[in-house]
Amino acid sequence: MLDFSLGKEADHFVEIMDVEFDKKTRMTRQRRVILEEIRKTNNHPAADEIYERVRKRLPRISLGTVYRNLDVLCDLGEIQRLELSGAMKRYDGIPKKHYHIRCVGCDCVDDAPIAPLNELEDDLYGTTVYEIIGHNLEFTGLCPRCSAQRGQRQAAG
Repeated sequence: MLDFSLGKEADHFVEIMDVEFDKKTRMTRQRRVILEEIRKTNNHPAADEIYERVRKRLPRISLGTVYRNLDVLCDLGEIQRLELSGAMKRYDGIPKKHYHIRCVGCDCVDDAPIAPLNELEDDLYGTTVYEIIGHNLEFTGLCPRCSAQRGQRQAAG
């Protein structure tokens, strides 16, 4: 009977293959292109906008692949998923905690120019039975374009 065991050298080879495979799953070409396209812009694009941009570079990519890779990039901490009220999910290429301003007129999103208020979490700690893991703060208003259009309508009306 033949012995099909591969021995210790083969086990080491399998471990190296797993490490290499993990590295590849972390940053495939598709993921890298998606990440580059998100980080090229500051407009916090939705998945379909990202898909259109990525498709210019990778014409055969599917929308489903973009969605799956966006989830992986979020899980890896490379990007943020923004689930702002009244708006579709958007993605931010800046993974560190920061706040956003959403226009109630056109749903555009910008970064708010203030530092995160970490003391809010500190103040809440010990006053609740909840384990505080973070917070979301969204500012709403009118972007300059929508504000100007509103002013023009009011002046005309």
